[in-house]
Amino acid sequence: MPSAFSSTAASPAAEPGPCAGRDASPDGGEGLALYVHWPFCQSKCPYCDFNSHVRETVDQPAWRDALLADLDWEAARTGPRRLQSIFFGGGTPSLMPPETVAAVIERATGRWAAAPDLEVTLEANPGSVEVGRFRGYAAAGVNRVSVGVQSLRDDDLRRLGRLHDAAAARHAVATAAAIFPRFSFDLIYGRPGQTVDDWRAELVEGLAMAGGHLSLYTLTLEPNTGFYGAWRRGALQMPEDEAVAAQFDLTQELCAAAGLPAYEISNHARPGEESRHNLVYWRYGDYAGIGPGAHGRLGSGAGRIASRRIAKPEAWLAQVTAGGHGIAAEEPVDPEEQWPEALMMGLRLVEGIDLARLRGRIGRPETAAIDAAALERFLREGLLRRDGDRLAATADGRNLLNALLGRLIA
Repeated sequence: MPSAFSSTAASPAAEPGPCAGRDASPDGGEGLALYVHWPFCQSKCPYCDFNSHVRETVDQPAWRDALLADLDWEAARTGPRRLQSIFFGGGTPSLMPPETVAAVIERATGRWAAAPDLEVTLEANPGSVEVGRFRGYAAAGVNRVSVGVQSLRDDDLRRLGRLHDAAAARHAVATAAAIFPRFSFDLIYGRPGQTVDDWRAELVEGLAMAGGHLSLYTLTLEPNTGFYGAWRRGALQMPEDEAVAAQFDLTQELCAAAGLPAYEISNHARPGEESRHNLVYWRYGDYAGIGPGAHGRLGSGAGRIASRRIAKPEAWLAQVTAGGHGIAAEEPVDPEEQWPEALMMGLRLVEGIDLARLRGRIGRPETAAIDAAALERFLREGLLRRDGDRLAATADGRNLLNALLGRLIA
């Protein structure tokens, strides 16, 4: 059966710094995060449900111009903000020319006031072409990379549909460590046939390679993926939830002992090395998204506005070329939906959620969204903890977070 755990890095630490003169901005002085989506990959992995596409050729100048136009449109509607992070995600952003990355960073920091410690992350695959561009990305202004290693075992890399082997993965991580001040890489566990001992050996090797951050996801079956179809046909056997839970527990133990404790369900970091960009998502902050399929959530005088870009690359490009932006839909977030959203994101964090801060942002108390009886029960059972206005899931609660949220949210 599919695992009950989530593999989503929700695509979400150091607390955001001072507001640098932007305290009157709609985000309450917390700053803005910018997500840039590059939708192209060399191949489609069988577990991936992201907005990624394989194309033989890409008109790079046209795409660069369209990303800049989409960014300009977004900046014009947000007004003055303090830009605290830029995240190039995908797809495979390391297939972008460094010149395009540089142009987006330059335009973004020209349209918004960049924080002194602006975090600029780019997701990369371990292929030789992508790794060969690392110095160009650093020169463009990228100061953090996240390498999609996924496994350090060749057989499993082939099963996961990855084009690189374990040697290329190790080389990519070593290259990232030599070039960028901050780097992270991903591993997936809970894979078919993987035992706890298998994962222990692989994670120990991963921790020896790690810098300040690791993303460790459980493999989940998402609809409309190759793995999901194979599982429905009986051609793929997934591990039982109990086996995955044992691997999850082992992950927490080994990472904490190595000085990279969990700060979110699937993310581990040394103090100060947390992903500042992803923390914006998990803390229910403001973010803008450009590129095909990108989402945004922005506070305004009218409340909170959700936006979604056109997902299909060619359709997005055509609309931006014709109209200056790639928006597919934009609408206010129903006030009754905001607390459930904030709870689902914030309880992923070890720090939990600041109820007082969110009351100020959302404009209503959390009591309307939380089942009081379920809350008391989970506090009593040690699945949640509360300290004044700070509500958090314990380690046991995060292990069962999907089920817990299903009962906690009224």
